[in-house]
Amino acid sequence: MKTALWLYLFLFIAFFDLHAQYPILTPFAISLGAAPTFIGWMMGIYSLTHLPGNLMAGPKVDKHGSRRYIMFSLTAAGLILIIQSYIHTPWELLFLRAISGYVLAFLSPACLAMLAQLSDHPVTQGKYMSGHGVVHTLASVLSPAAGAFIVASFGFSETFSSLGIILVITGLMAYFTLPKKAPAPQAQLSDGHTTPAPLSPAQTRLPFNWRYLLLPFVLACAQGILFYEIPLRNNGSASMMSTGLLFSIISLGALCTLSLLFLNKYSPMVRLLCGIILMSLSFYALATTPEAIIGIILFILGTAKGIIFPALASLFIRIGGARLGKTFALQSIATSIGSFSGPVLAGQLPDHISPFFIAFLILMTGLLFVPIQRLSPTPPLSAPGPYHS
Repeated sequence: MKTALWLYLFLFIAFFDLHAQYPILTPFAISLGAAPTFIGWMMGIYSLTHLPGNLMAGPKVDKHGSRRYIMFSLTAAGLILIIQSYIHTPWELLFLRAISGYVLAFLSPACLAMLAQLSDHPVTQGKYMSGHGVVHTLASVLSPAAGAFIVASFGFSETFSSLGIILVITGLMAYFTLPKKAPAPQAQLSDGHTTPAPLSPAQTRLPFNWRYLLLPFVLACAQGILFYEIPLRNNGSASMMSTGLLFSIISLGALCTLSLLFLNKYSPMVRLLCGIILMSLSFYALATTPEAIIGIILFILGTAKGIIFPALASLFIRIGGARLGKTFALQSIATSIGSFSGPVLAGQLPDHISPFFIAFLILMTGLLFVPIQRLSPTPPLSAPGPYHS
């Protein structure tokens, strides 16, 4: 449990630093003289450079363990933010955002793999993943307002420098607090002895049916559409404060269901299907209902997120077997592609088609390709995690 608390602290600080940049990156780019089209690429390049990092992160985490990659990702991201406080051109910002996307691609697979290996019990693993969701949601609620306040008080350079120093210190803390590399997970036999779990030739390439990757892709794509469209409601007349309030409502809804730890006793696939259906109906309601009740719909959409993301992590733990690093890296790749595709798709739609309705269709289409019948024979991890504390 002590290791989990340290991981939650590191994840909270990392997510806090990342989300604190969201409301200030665009004004910072404008202050450097960036055009609107350039700003779009600057925001999207982060997700694109996530892909090669995710491809490298999976095998590396499986081979060497999570600790060194957590330290590398936090420290390198902090140094990039410190350098970012001294730049003077938009191209320098674009370059640093690209590098930042690459180095931070190692953080999520490494942390999720270590969390999953803290216990061999599926319900306990689900609780750890719910804790990860709570930490992420809390950071997303608090950090945007904090970032805007720091910039208003101290300016861009001091803000980036302070955020970077915090990340570097967090990386150094990880060196002293996280357990060192341990042996690979083992499968427990009926007599209590252990033996290394063999991998089939297919598992060395892909640990599970590739159609499961459609789930994080369609979820991230729908979220990208949401993040693109919400600030443009009322023909762009909504203020930054009201937009921030709407996003906070989503996060509060997610916190409500993330706090219901008893949900982890139910099948990940059942929770996932129910959550996606609820999210799909929320997008359909956003496309068809009046503006007056948008807050209520977004709160319900947030509760769906709180159901979905712990269940999604538990599902990938079950189907990933011993290749947790590769499994979560593939999940991050699918998420990065979806996060990039959603806003791009929403921006190309004609005015008479609601992006929210497209998000509804994307989610429902993704459900059609999930191989539900193949999940039940897949046993959960039975190996004692190598990171027990």
